[in-house]
Amino acid sequence: MGHEQAAAIAVYRARPSDCGRIAEFLSRTLPGRPSITCGDVLSHLGRAGLLLAECAGEPVGLLGFQVENLVARITDFLVVRPAERTAIARALLAAMEETAHELQCEAAILLMPAPPSAEMTAFWSGFGYQRRLAAELPRPWREAAGEAPLGPDGSVLVKQLRAERVLRPI
Repeated sequence: MGHEQAAAIAVYRARPSDCGRIAEFLSRTLPGRPSITCGDVLSHLGRAGLLLAECAGEPVGLLGFQVENLVARITDFLVVRPAERTAIARALLAAMEETAHELQCEAAILLMPAPPSAEMTAFWSGFGYQRRLAAELPRPWREAAGEAPLGPDGSVLVKQLRAERVLRPI
């Protein structure tokens, strides 16, 4: 037999029954932070959708997002295998964008705890996220971007998901 291929990445929407597993994964992956409880995860699930990525049954990534006013906001992003970071991120983002498309979202905006570094900007640009000046975005996008720390130039990372903007309610 030849070389084994990397295990397939499975992504699924987290359910309340996954809270204990996600809390353990986050507590193990984010040492030095207060431990995360099942209740913390359950509370977060009430505010955001969580996508969990697994390889061979082990959690390897997490993406949290909220959809409002036709804009998907990525609120949480964690990948634990640096060698597979791009493949795991691609799987998580594809699943989130599929949901966003079903909900007619026009754009996805990355909400990070701090303005993105040049390395992070380059990483996200590989998935179609570009720096855009928040002040120049359409109003609903700008409102969503208002929750993100802006870069020194007033920019946020945005990916347009629809070629046509929705100009009247669906």
